[in-house]
Amino acid sequence: MAAAAHRHHKRRRISPAPTPTTTAPPLDSLADELLFLVLDRVAAADPRALKSFALASCACHAAESRHRRLLRPLRADLLPAVLARYPSASRLDLSLCARVPDAALAAVPTGSSLRALDLSRSGGFGAAGLAALAGACPDLDDLDLSNGVHLGDAAAAEVARMRALQRLSLSRCKALTDMGLGCVAVGCPDLRELSLKWCLGLTDLGLHLLALKCKKLTSLDLSYTMITKQSFLAIMKLPNLQVLTLVGCIGIDDDALGSLDKECSKSLQVLDMSHCQNVTDVGVSSMVKSIPNLLELDLSYCCHVTPSMGRSLQKITKLRMLKLEGCKFMADGLKAIGSSCVSIRELSLSKCSGVTDTELSFAVSKLKNLLKLDITCCRNITDVSVAAITSSCTSLISLRMESCSHVSSGALQLIGKNCSHLEELDLTDSDLDDEGLKALAGCSNLSSLKIGICLRISDEGLTYIGKSCPKLRDIDLYRCGGISDDGVIQIAQGSPMLASINLSYCIEITDRSLMSLSKCTKLNTLEIRGCPKVSSAGLSEIAMGCRLLSKLDIKKCFQINDVGMLYLSQFSHCLRQVLDLSPAN
Repeated sequence: MAAAAHRHHKRRRISPAPTPTTTAPPLDSLADELLFLVLDRVAAADPRALKSFALASCACHAAESRHRRLLRPLRADLLPAVLARYPSASRLDLSLCARVPDAALAAVPTGSSLRALDLSRSGGFGAAGLAALAGACPDLDDLDLSNGVHLGDAAAAEVARMRALQRLSLSRCKALTDMGLGCVAVGCPDLRELSLKWCLGLTDLGLHLLALKCKKLTSLDLSYTMITKQSFLAIMKLPNLQVLTLVGCIGIDDDALGSLDKECSKSLQVLDMSHCQNVTDVGVSSMVKSIPNLLELDLSYCCHVTPSMGRSLQKITKLRMLKLEGCKFMADGLKAIGSSCVSIRELSLSKCSGVTDTELSFAVSKLKNLLKLDITCCRNITDVSVAAITSSCTSLISLRMESCSHVSSGALQLIGKNCSHLEELDLTDSDLDDEGLKALAGCSNLSSLKIGICLRISDEGLTYIGKSCPKLRDIDLYRCGGISDDGVIQIAQGSPMLASINLSYCIEITDRSLMSLSKCTKLNTLEIRGCPKVSSAGLSEIAMGCRLLSKLDIKKCFQINDVGMLYLSQFSHCLRQVLDLSPAN
C-alpha cells in the first residue's frame, strides 16, 4: 500500500503557486495636471482633507507637495520641515506664530520660491533674520511686518535689500525714522503698495524722499503719521497713485488742502481723510478741483457738511462712494449732496446729526442709482424717509438702519416689498415683527441679515426667512428673546451656506438648535453667549459637524463642561478664538 501511495503521489499534478500581482492605485495613473484639479476641488470643499489625499498614494503625496502654494505653520520650529515638504510654496503666513526667532528665518533655503511672507503678528526677529531672508528669497515681492514695534532703521535697511518688493506693510513700526524709510525708498523703487500707518517717527523729510524715489506707488497708507503740507503736495503728485489713506492725520488742514494745484496726479481714485480733525468744509471745497477722477471719498468724522461743500462735489463727476459718518449736516447740506452727487452708488450717513426726513427724502429722490445706503443711528428719521427710500432706490443691495427707533413695523414691511434685490440688511434694534420678516422673505438674495434686539419677532417670522433665503450666510439674532429651537432649525435647514450665526442671550434655545446647526458644514462663527439651556451634548455635535469653526462664544453657558472642550480639541482644528471659559463670567 505504501508503494501504491507513493506512485499515486508521483502522478499527482502540483499547481504552481500564484504569482502576486500589484496594482497601482487608480490615482497614480493620472497626470499631474489632473491631480492638481482634484486637489483644487478637495481644498475648496474641505481644506483639512488635503492631508488624507496626500496619504492615498505616493503619487498623491508628491502631487500635494508640488501643488500647495500657501503655508501656515503654527510654530516657527516647524518651518524647516514645512519648507522641505513643500518646496513649491510661494506664500508663507507666520502670523499664527507669536515668536519667530532670527534662526527660523535663516532656515529658509537659498533660492526659495517664496514670494509673499506675513509676519504681521510675530515677534522675536530683527535685522539679522531679515538679512537672511533678503539673501534667501530674491523674488520676494510681498512682505507684511505690521505691528513690528521692535523694528527700527536697521531692520528697514535689510528690507531695502529686497529690491523685488512691490507690497510692504510697516504699520505700527513705531521705531522707524526717516533714515530707515529713506533706505526703503532708495532700495525698493518698484514698490506699488506701502503702509506706514502709525509710524510716529516719520516726518515730512522721509515722506518727501519716498515720493521722490517710489514713482510706481499705487496705494499708500499714511494714517496717524505726522505728515503736513510740506510733503502732502509731493505725495499728491505721485503719477500712479490710486489709493491714499490719511486717517487721523492732524497735520492735514485747510492750508494743506488749499495748496493743491492742477499738477496733482489725475490717477487718484480713493481718498480717505476720516478723523482729520483740522479739516473743514472750506478745505474740502478747495481740494475737490484737484481730484476730478476720484471714485471714493471718505470724510467721516471730519467736518460739517454745508450746502457749499455739497455743491463743490459736483466737480467730482465720477464719484461712486461717499462716506460722511459722524458728520454734522447743516441746513440744506444733505439736499446739496443729493443734487450734486447723482452718480454715487454708495452713501454712508451713519451716526450723522442733522439728518431729517425732509432732507433725506429729497436726497434719495435724486439718487435713484444708489446701491448701498447706511443710515445707522439716524434717530430722527421716521416712516416718511423709509417710504422715500423704498420708492426711489429700488435697486438697493445693502441697507443698514440699526437703531432707527422712530420707524414703525409697517414701514419696515416696505423694504421687503420694494427692495427685492437686497443682499445685506441691518435692522438691529428696530420695531420689526413677523409680518416684516414675511415681507423680507421676498428678498431671496439676502446673504446677511442682522435683526438683533428685535423683540417682536418669533419662530414664525424666522420660518419665512428659512424657506425663502437659501443664500443666507450671516444672521444676527442677538437678544431676540421671542425665538426658540423651531426658528433656528428652520434657518439651519434652509440656509446650507450659513457661515455665521449670533444667538447670544436667546435664552430659550437648547441643544436641538446646535444639533441642527451642526449640519451647516460652512459654519465658522457661532455665538451662543448667555444661552443657559445649551450643553456639552450640543457643542459636541457642532465640533463634529462644523469642522471649519474658527470663532466660538460660549460665555455664560454654564452647562458646557470639559466634555464639550474635549470634543472641540479633537475636531475643531480651525478654532482660533473661544470666549469665554471662565465659570465666573
